[in-house]
Amino acid sequence: MAEALRLVDLLELELIRRRPEIERNNDYYRGKQPLRFASDQFRKYHGERYRDFSDNWTQVVADSPVERLTVTGIQPAGAERADAESWRVWQTNALDADSQLGFLGAVNSARSMVLVWGDPDDEETPLVTFEDARQCIIAYEPGSRRRRRAALKRWEDGATEFATLYLPGEVWKFTRPVLGALEKSPQMQAVDEELRQWRPRELVDEPNPQPNPMGVVPMVELPNRPLLSEDPISDISGVISMQDAVNLLWAQLFTASDYASFPQRIVLGAERPMMPILNEAGEVVGERPVDLEKFAVDRVAFFTGENVSIAEWTAANLGAYTDVIEVAVAHIAAQTRTPQHYLIGKMANLSGDALIAAETGLVKRVEEKQLWYGQAIREMFSLIALAQGDDGKARAIRSGSVLWADAESRSQAQLADALLKLKQIGFPFEFLAAKWGMTPTEVADVLAMVEREQELDPLAAATRLMNSTPPGGNNPDAAAPPAPDEAAA
Repeated sequence: MAEALRLVDLLELELIRRRPEIERNNDYYRGKQPLRFASDQFRKYHGERYRDFSDNWTQVVADSPVERLTVTGIQPAGAERADAESWRVWQTNALDADSQLGFLGAVNSARSMVLVWGDPDDEETPLVTFEDARQCIIAYEPGSRRRRRAALKRWEDGATEFATLYLPGEVWKFTRPVLGALEKSPQMQAVDEELRQWRPRELVDEPNPQPNPMGVVPMVELPNRPLLSEDPISDISGVISMQDAVNLLWAQLFTASDYASFPQRIVLGAERPMMPILNEAGEVVGERPVDLEKFAVDRVAFFTGENVSIAEWTAANLGAYTDVIEVAVAHIAAQTRTPQHYLIGKMANLSGDALIAAETGLVKRVEEKQLWYGQAIREMFSLIALAQGDDGKARAIRSGSVLWADAESRSQAQLADALLKLKQIGFPFEFLAAKWGMTPTEVADVLAMVEREQELDPLAAATRLMNSTPPGGNNPDAAAPPAPDEAAA
C-alpha cells in the first residue's frame, strides 16, 4: 500500500500543476473573461462598468471542429464490416452524446480521458465514461507516449475527497475528508495534515485493492495537438491574448460611444459660476461655487480666465474601433483555421465551391483531430473487448480503424452528385452509404430494405442486375459480343 500511496501523491501533484491553465481555458470558453486594461486610468474609471463583459470568440473556435467529430463505428483489422457488438456498447453507454463532451474537453483542456471498467450489473456491457482532465491523469513508461504505467482519478463529493489508482494488475481506492481553509494553530494544522492523508476506502462488496482482470491500465488519453516531448496544446490557449484585446477594444468603443452621445463643450475664460446662499428669510447672505460635477455629466468643461469663448469638439470616429476589432477577429480565424464566416458572419453570394475552399483549413484541422483522437478511441474499443474477455478481438481492434463521419460540409445535392460519380466508376453501395454519413447499423438496415424490395419485385431486381452486369458477366475471360461490323460479316 505504501507504493500505491506514493503514486497517488505524485500523480496528484502533477494534476494540481495542470489545473490552473485548464480552469482558465474553461472560464474563457464559458465567457468568464477578466478584462485587461491598456492604462491604469481606464481601469480606475471604467473597470467595474465592464467587469462582466466579454465578446466571446473562444467558444466558436472550440465548437467549430467538435461539431464535425462524429464516430460512426470501429472496424477490426481483417474484418469486412464494422463491429456490431462494439457499437452496441458505445450506444448503451450513450457515447454518441458523451463523446462530444470528451472531444470538447480535449480541445479546451489540451487533453481528456476515457475510462473503461466492468459493470457488476451487466457483465456483457462494460462501463465507458469520458473524464475531465482536471480529475484524471495518466503516467507513461519512461520514453513512451503510449505504454501506460498508472492512472489516477481524483474527485470531490460533498465533504469527502475520493481517489482511484489504476494499475495493470490491481485497482486501489482511497478517501480523505475535505478540510476548510481557516487559520489554525500549528497544533491544529498538524491534526489537519494527519486527517488529510489518503486512507483505503472501506468497501462492502469488493476487496481493496481489487484485481484488474484486463491486465492493462483501463484509462486512455485523448491528446489535442500533441508534441514529441512536451504537453499537448489547447486550441483556446493561443486565442486568449487576442480575445483580451477584442474585449478591451469593445470597452473603449462603448466608452467613446457614451461620450459621443452628447456634444462636448468647453467654456474658456469665464469665471466659475456661483450660487447664492439664502437664509431662512430668503435673503442672500453669501455665495458658493457651483458644483461642476453636474457640468461634467452634461459634458461641459470650465476653464476660468480672460477672453471668454465657447467651443466644442466633434465625436470620436467609432468606426476605427470596429475596423480594428474586425482585424483582430480575422487574426483569430487565421491562427485557428476557423472559417471567417463562422466569426464575422459576412456571406455575400458565395458559391458552394467557394464555401468549401473557405472551410479547407477547418476540415484539415478536424482530420488531424480524427487522427489523434482516433488512436485513443481505437484503444478504448480494445479495452471494451478486454473487459468482455475477448483477447483476440482486442488485438484485432487495436490494429483496426475508427470510422468517422465526413468532416467536409456539403449540401445534399453536391454530395449526391459526388456519390453518383463514384457509383459510376464502380464503388459499392456500402462504401457510398458510409460516405453519405450512415452508421454501419444504418447501412445494414438499408441493405435489408433493399433485399425486401427485391423479394417483392423480382422482375425489377433482375432488370437492375442485367443493367449493372458488364459484358461477359462476372467472368473477365468471357468473350464480349461481336461488334456490328463483325456480326454483319
